Amino acid sequence: MPDVGPTAVLPRRPLTVGELLDSAVLLLRGQARLLVPLAVPLALGEQLLLQPLRVLADARPPEYWLDAGRFGWYWLLLAVGAAIEASIIALLGNPAARGAGAALLGRRAGPRELLRPAGARWGATIGLALAVGLGVLVAALLGPVWFVAYGLLGAVVPALVVDRLPAYGAPLRALALAVRSGGRAAGIRLLGYLGWWLIRLGIGLGVFYGLLLLALVDLTDPAWALPVATAAWVGVNAVAYPALACLDAVLHLETRMRTEGLDIRLSRAPAGAPEPLLLAVRR
Repeated sequence: MPDVGPTAVLPRRPLTVGELLDSAVLLLRGQARLLVPLAVPLALGEQLLLQPLRVLADARPPEYWLDAGRFGWYWLLLAVGAAIEASIIALLGNPAARGAGAALLGRRAGPRELLRPAGARWGATIGLALAVGLGVLVAALLGPVWFVAYGLLGAVVPALVVDRLPAYGAPLRALALAVRSGGRAAGIRLLGYLGWWLIRLGIGLGVFYGLLLLALVDLTDPAWALPVATAAWVGVNAVAYPALACLDAVLHLETRMRTEGLDIRLSRAPAGAPEPLLLAVRR
């Protein structure tokens, strides 16, 4: 994989929506050998956790569509699925945000650096990821407004690991950034989710029905349909979730440049200043 220069990943200036989406993909390319392997067990765990609810909702692979007679169980399935997705993206947001921060400062962080526990704040990240998932779960159970919680909570982990805020202050920081400029950050996060949802749907179903047409295995048999559908969804989600985490990371830094002048602050920083202090929020 060719090296991706830091300036190409995240320029030090406010970006257009298209440039933001491109930056997220470039960041993913640069960190894929770490983020994708991390996402695989998380995506597999999601499928295993959702399977009992799918049985109760009579949602069958690969589409897991609604059975009108089990609407209550299906609604719970959707809510729990949205919550698990949000938690996984938040967890992956830890290395993604630190990688984006390094790129903004002119270098590329390698997997060894991003896996190093010192300064990574993984304990707080796990707690906040669970809190984000709980927030999305409650919003989804209350009605079809889970997207509001999802859009507002994208910067929670970046605020923790890049802005170096205490864990209790990260959610409020995320909410404040999400609603600035007319809710621009929240809207872009939802746009990214919608785009990747369509990609996931197309690839996941395409793989399943492609194998069905090729008659490589008998996918009308539930004994085959379930593992093949699980493998298809794990594969596509193992790419989509890191991509969404990378979007959160670059969107967070871009919002700070757009609304707080982070790019100007970095240009005026003295040489040799410690990297964590360069990006940390001054309190």
